[in-house]
Amino acid sequence: MSFTPVTLPNGKPVNERLTLVVLGAVQFTHVLDFMIMMPLGPWLMEVFSISPSQFGRLTAAYGLAAAVTGLLGGAVLDRFNRKHALLTLYAGFCVSTLACALAPTYWALLAARLAAGACGGVASSVVVAMVGDFIPPERRGRAMGVVTTAFPLAQVLGVPLGLLLAEKLEWHATFFLLTAVSVPVLFIGARALPSLQPVFSGHNPLKQMRAIVTIRTHRRGFWLTASLVLAGGAIFPFMAPAMVSNVGIAKHDLLYIYLASGAVMFFTTPVVGRLVDKHDKLRLIGVFTACGIVTVLVLTNLPPVPLLVALMATTAFSVSMGSRFPPSMTMLANAVDQRYRGGFMSVNFAVQQAAGAIANIIAGLLITEQPDGRLHGFALAGLFSAFWMVLTYVFARRVRDIAPHAAAPGRPTDRMADDPAGPM
Repeated sequence: MSFTPVTLPNGKPVNERLTLVVLGAVQFTHVLDFMIMMPLGPWLMEVFSISPSQFGRLTAAYGLAAAVTGLLGGAVLDRFNRKHALLTLYAGFCVSTLACALAPTYWALLAARLAAGACGGVASSVVVAMVGDFIPPERRGRAMGVVTTAFPLAQVLGVPLGLLLAEKLEWHATFFLLTAVSVPVLFIGARALPSLQPVFSGHNPLKQMRAIVTIRTHRRGFWLTASLVLAGGAIFPFMAPAMVSNVGIAKHDLLYIYLASGAVMFFTTPVVGRLVDKHDKLRLIGVFTACGIVTVLVLTNLPPVPLLVALMATTAFSVSMGSRFPPSMTMLANAVDQRYRGGFMSVNFAVQQAAGAIANIIAGLLITEQPDGRLHGFALAGLFSAFWMVLTYVFARRVRDIAPHAAAPGRPTDRMADDPAGPM
C-alpha cells in the first residue's frame, strides 16, 4: 500500500502511512480493551464472587461511560488541537487500564472500567475525526479501512489471548499486557502524529453543540450510525450462545468462530476500503446491506450443522456486517464540515454506544431460553436486524441526498454548507 504525502495548512508534511498506523494502534488497543472483558466472565465471577448481572455491569460500564463523555465531548472537542486531545485521552486510557490490572475488588474494577470507557471511547471518536482531517477525500475510504482493521484484529487476538492468559496465569495478566502495549503507542503518537490547530478555537460550546445536533446532515448521520449498530447489536451478543444451544457447536469450538471471522475480516476490510475510494459509497452500502440481510436470516435460522458449515455462516455474517462500516463512516466524514467533525464524531460515538445498548436490551426481550436449553426467538431477532439493515440504506440515501459529494467516488469536494435545522 502506497500513500501520497499530504501537507498541513502550515506547510508541514504528514507521513500518512505512519499516521494511519498510529491511529490504527489506538483503535486496536481501545477495541481490545472492550472485547477482552467478554472471555474473562467466568474468572471474574469466581474471583469476586459476583453474579452474572454484576458482571454485566462491568461490561456495560465501558459503553455507558463512553456514551456520556461522548456527548460532553461533542461540545468542546473542536476547541482543541486534535493531537493534544487524543494524547490526553489516550494517556487517561493507559492509566485506567493499569488500574484495571491492579483492581483488588469488584468495585475498584468497576470504577476503572468506567474511567477506561470515558477516555478510550472519546479517543476513538477523535481517531475517526483525524482521519477526516488529515487524509484527502480521495483516499479517505482506504484510510478508514486501515483504521477499522483494528476491529477484526482485536477479535482475532483479543478473545483467544484473553482466554489464554486467564487460563495460564490470571485475569490481571490480561490488563497488564494491554497496558504494556498501549504505553509505547502513546509515546510513538506523541512524536509521530501531525498537529493541527482547531479551525474555530473561540466558539461557544453550547452553540457548537446546538449546531451539531440541529444540522440536518448531522441528524441523518446519527440515524445512519444508529441503524448500523442496531442491526448488529441484536445478533452478535447471542451468536455464540445460539451456536451452542441451537446449532450444537461445542463450547471449546467457539474459539474457531472468533478466529475465522476475525481472520477473514482482517483481509477483507482493507479491500473494502479501497473499493470505497473507487466506487459510489451508497451503492456499496446497498450491496453489503443485501448481503447482510441474506446472511443474518441464514444464521438466525440455522439448524444443527457441522462445525465447518457454522463457521461459514458466522464468518459470512460478520464480514457482511463489518463491510457496511467503511463506506458509511467515510460518507459521514466527507459530509461533515471540519469545524464540526470532532464534536460530531464524539456525539456520533455516544449514539453508537446507546444504540448498541438498546439493541442488546431488545434482543434480550425477544430471545428466551427453552426448557431444553434452546434459544427461542433468535430468528425473530434476525428479522429485527434485517429491518434495521434496510433502514441503514434508507438513512445513507438521505445523507447522500443532502450531501451528494459525500458518496461520490474519486475526489469529492470536501465541503458542507451551513445546513440549518429542517426536516430530517
